[in-house]
Amino acid sequence: MRRICAVNRIARPVSGILLRRLALASIIANVGIVVTGGAVRLTASGLGCPTWPRCTDTSYVNTAEMGVHGVIEFGNRMLTFAVGLIALATLLAVLAHRPHRRGLLPLAVAVFLGIPAQAVIGGITVLTNLNPWVVGLHFLASMAVISAAYALWRRIGDPDGPTVPVVPTPLRTLARITTGVSVAVLVVGTWVTGSGPHAGDHGAARNGLDPESISQVHADVVFLLIGLTVALIFAFRAVDAAGATRAAIVLLAVELSQGVIGFVQYFTHVPALLVGAHMLGSCLVLLATLSMQWSTRERRPAEAPSPWAAAPAAEAEAVPVTA
Repeated sequence: MRRICAVNRIARPVSGILLRRLALASIIANVGIVVTGGAVRLTASGLGCPTWPRCTDTSYVNTAEMGVHGVIEFGNRMLTFAVGLIALATLLAVLAHRPHRRGLLPLAVAVFLGIPAQAVIGGITVLTNLNPWVVGLHFLASMAVISAAYALWRRIGDPDGPTVPVVPTPLRTLARITTGVSVAVLVVGTWVTGSGPHAGDHGAARNGLDPESISQVHADVVFLLIGLTVALIFAFRAVDAAGATRAAIVLLAVELSQGVIGFVQYFTHVPALLVGAHMLGSCLVLLATLSMQWSTRERRPAEAPSPWAAAPAAEAEAVPVTA
């Protein structure tokens, strides 16, 4: 009897509130590991553990001889397990939730599998001596995991009915273009980083791009993104899409803040603290972009079948046939 009760307690369905909190925790954890990963690079600790999956050829953990750089790099590796545990808890909560929700499981699996995939890419960055293109891929993979975690969080809060657009088709197209440009900003930003001074280790190679030229390209794409976002604000207001307008205004505010940080760090010779803030800002730009994109549609509750649907047939059977 005790064993049966224990199993029942474990199998008890997870509430929607707890499920959404776990999904939110997954978003925060994945953003956090981007910031701590930036700290590894900005403190030149990228090769603090010079190999992977071990920290040294003979040890899975850092040693005293490796100093502070070993502590920082190994600590960031350990945070990957914490992020993975949150993703696993979220996945198990999705499986335990009742009733089962359409679309939640694929997103939860994507987030969970994204963590070990990230660890493998991180290992490749170490094994390639912090190749800047692989480092950039490592960052972009984090953005993909954050996107999946955000989609899961929003999907949990939505009902299971059909998706209905709240703005006209041309504005949905404009929103998609803006999202694409936002992704382009992130991609070009990794090229700028790969050409700059913060390589993660004093001996790591750079990507060979001219820092000034690629920074100008990055700035041009940012200006395009800001212009598109301003256009979205006016367009959403014109069709009285209040939620979409608010989301676009938030996106613009995040973009402008990120732009200010970017310009200041450029003209102050990219100090490490501002670069770290810029990496956090990149995550916020992504999340604000996803929020804007999500605001162009809404998922409404599934309509319950009408109790009168079978009434005519039933009434017909009840009416006696007379000659």
